Amino acid sequence: MPESAVLIMGPAIAAYGFPGGHPFGPDRHDVFIAELEGSPSWDALERLAARAASRDELELFHTASYVDRVIELSHSGSGYLDSGDTPAFPGVFEAAANVVGGTLRALEQIMTSPRTRAFIPIGGLHHAARDSAAGFCVFNDCSIAIEVARSRYGLKRVAYVDIDAHHGDGVFYGFEEDPDVIIADIHEDGRFLYPGTGAREETGKGAAEGTKLNLPMPPGSNDANFHAVWPELEAFIDASAPELILLQCGADSLGGDPITHLGFTAEAHAYATQRLRLLADRHSAGRLLAMGGGGYDRRNLARAWTRVVEQLV
Repeated sequence: MPESAVLIMGPAIAAYGFPGGHPFGPDRHDVFIAELEGSPSWDALERLAARAASRDELELFHTASYVDRVIELSHSGSGYLDSGDTPAFPGVFEAAANVVGGTLRALEQIMTSPRTRAFIPIGGLHHAARDSAAGFCVFNDCSIAIEVARSRYGLKRVAYVDIDAHHGDGVFYGFEEDPDVIIADIHEDGRFLYPGTGAREETGKGAAEGTKLNLPMPPGSNDANFHAVWPELEAFIDASAPELILLQCGADSLGGDPITHLGFTAEAHAYATQRLRLLADRHSAGRLLAMGGGGYDRRNLARAWTRVVEQLV
């Protein structure tokens, strides 16, 4: 009998999507759910709705002036929250706050209930910086979850693993000088893809030097290349003995994504989840929170995220 895991789903997070043919459209949630409903894992899931994050929760990572700007543009419903990738739309503040609240509800479940693993599809908004949107990401739910894990639940060491094609720069630079946030990021080499960061040499600063691992991959890298670098990532996380593991499992690292150039399959995502689940059992009382992240080929994201959930249960 599969174990139960938490799935955050529903219209509150589905509303986080940009109109007008934007790659991050509002259909991504429903495409994934339609695929997952056909999986044997569906009946093993505790399916919960998101909630809205409070302003105090948003400001655990973001500046008050930036939150004000999102609210202002959400009311006007026009303009850009960054230099041109992340458009405002009516209600964008509420939609983005629900994504953060959904990730925090998942975290609350794995910290306080018997279910220690959770997934949120429209989460993992890893580009947003403390004071700005970036790369389709309004609020950085990954980073806020890290802050809540420490401030509300008293955890000391949190590991963040990112296998999205894009470097998780909002998380990386948000905690670049924090030695208690362990970051390991497999991504397409920044010389070929936005945001252009995440070089091998970037390992953290000051007291945090050596607590961050970047594994940039050349365009066209496939599952064999993924498996070649994975043991280094796994050993890095294992040695850190984290009390919680977060996984940003963006499906834009699969072959055929319209805006990236890697060639992984959904099996890479399944393998990463399986191995992190074992590390979570060893170090983190089983606590593993996975967030969907990017992915702009609908078939790819539906299959990759379904394989992640199947490994969680």
